[in-house]
Amino acid sequence: MHITAIDTIHVGAYPNITFVEIHTDEGIVGLGETFRGPQAVAAHIHEGIAPYLLGKDPCAIEAHSHYMLNGYLGFASSGAETRGASAIDIALWDIWGKATNQSVTQLLGGAVRDRIRVYNTCAGYTYNARGGRRLIDATSDEASAEGPYEDQIAFMKRPAQLAHSLLEMGISAMKIWPFDPLAEINRGTSISRADLAKGVAPFKAIRDAVGDRMDLMCELHSIWSLPAALEIAAALRDVGIFWMEDPIKMVNASALADYRRQSGMRVCASETLATRYGFRELLEKDAVDYVMIDLSWCGGLTESKKIATQAETYQRPMAPHDCTGPVVLIASLALALNAPNAIFQEVVRAYYTGWYAELVTALPRIENGFAHLMTKPGLGTELQPGIRKRADVTVRRSELT
Repeated sequence: MHITAIDTIHVGAYPNITFVEIHTDEGIVGLGETFRGPQAVAAHIHEGIAPYLLGKDPCAIEAHSHYMLNGYLGFASSGAETRGASAIDIALWDIWGKATNQSVTQLLGGAVRDRIRVYNTCAGYTYNARGGRRLIDATSDEASAEGPYEDQIAFMKRPAQLAHSLLEMGISAMKIWPFDPLAEINRGTSISRADLAKGVAPFKAIRDAVGDRMDLMCELHSIWSLPAALEIAAALRDVGIFWMEDPIKMVNASALADYRRQSGMRVCASETLATRYGFRELLEKDAVDYVMIDLSWCGGLTESKKIATQAETYQRPMAPHDCTGPVVLIASLALALNAPNAIFQEVVRAYYTGWYAELVTALPRIENGFAHLMTKPGLGTELQPGIRKRADVTVRRSELT
């Protein structure tokens, strides 16, 4: 079997997502995905990866991963080179699974569990998918909501009701980011006592409403200085936070280790890092409690499996990131069900009950707070048959000549 063509597929309604389809001479097609910078990613795939990959055996995944992640430029970063390589890698695993009639979880070594606990990232329907991250405050309007789960507005305007809604679905862990709009005031360099109170209020409202039935994660999106992030941690200490995620920019492991020691809070990091080398220093410097991996930004399934194992040697749990697209969710779940140290699979209920189904044919079963094993060959999903016929779709192809 050899690779005959590589397509990048861009759906205008979801401008941040790049889908990849890898075609073979045996008719097997592998599906991959990455997120952000679609034009740059597509350019790298067609100009940098396709000339190498076309004509080769798609199942030589380790060799292809090594080539794609060890270029002269772009290595050990989550730039376009790595994002493109990640999408290709996921698609190669999909081909391997289909060729051998095995699920990706089985190829990774088999499932150590048949389901995993989820937490809900409290985004709304248009968060990330149709542009940049939305900044929401208590004045935001829910009138234009596309469905019942406009959770980003909800955590600012009615956090207690949101927590009850999640518990009714069996979801007992949630992540919110009410401090983000407050960082806009002075670029995250400091935070006033009044703004600290504003940011803490949704957490306190949730804790007062549901007590310890809900695990609460605080997302800080790497936009605060070390002193400001420490002030936020101090203000939240009595609330009971499961983890503080990306409290500062992931460019200085020593500073993050200082944050972890001084704050007394558990740290989760970081979806923004790429390859095992990006995570090595965080682990060596004792800067992180939970390792978060984005499969479409860090090098794909091949590299993510290595990062998960690396975290396991440091006795650190891992949690795959998903606030992007449906293929990444499915690939992440395959890893989460295989990795012994996986603790959560992140989900966004507005996504998997909403627009994800517009794009792919099958999604994981998520119920009563758990995501369940998918057992069909490969990833177990395809792009919807009508995707290429949409007026807002652009397809770019490189093929073997």
